[in-house]
Formats: sequence, structure tokens, C-alpha cells
Amino acid sequence: MPEITSSDVATPRAAADLQQWAQRDWTDAVQLESMAGLERLAVRTRNTTYDITVLSPSTGDVLVRGGRFFPTQARARLAGASLGGSFLKVRAICPGFLMELLHEGQNIITTRVQSVTLIPDTTRAQ
Repeated sequence: MPEITSSDVATPRAAADLQQWAQRDWTDAVQLESMAGLERLAVRTRNTTYDITVLSPSTGDVLVRGGRFFPTQARARLAGASLGGSFLKVRAICPGFLMELLHEGQNIITTRVQSVTLIPDTTRAQ
């Protein structure tokens, strides 16, 4: 009987996940590159609501407040949206996915995002 390794077992699953990922309609995702600096988002997850201010859309630098890791506003980098595996939609926030943030050398992964809302800037004249 030939030897079966863990990579042999994982390959069909990884291929299916990659195909599903590639075919996903990302229209519900918020892509930071499409935002302007200093725009704010309210990101509601299963456990908390995060207030995120975009500092640099091209690098993912943000100010974030919410949850146990960010009780006060802190600088972080939004890595992107994932399902907890090796695929990452870079600098994106997507309902149904986990939000991954890098803060002080730690990878912070939230519970699944429920909704993303743009917070209007009330300081600008209309």
C-alpha cells in the first residue's frame, strides 16, 4: 500500500477552497484602496463593534478602537479578510469573514464580520 502523507490528503480541500475563493463575488467587501485617508468605518462583528479610521489606504494603516485588544484607540495595520486559513483578501473587510489586524507584532483576528458601515464626516460642509 502506498504511503499517504498529510499533503496528499489536504490537496483536494485546498484546491476546492482556492477555487471557491477565486470565484467569490467580492462586491460586499470594503477595499481600503478605494477609500480616502481619514474616512471612518463601523465594523460590527459577532462580539463587538470596531471604530476604524483609515490613515493610509495603500498600506492598510488604521486607527482602531473596540474589543478587548483595542479598548482605546490604537494604531494597527489591517492585513485583510480571511476565513481563518491561508487565504487573505489583502486590505479588505468583508461580511462573513474574519478581520485580521497587525498590532505591536501580534496578529489580531476578530470574530466574523456582520456588517461594515461608512461613518459620515459631519465636520465637512455639504
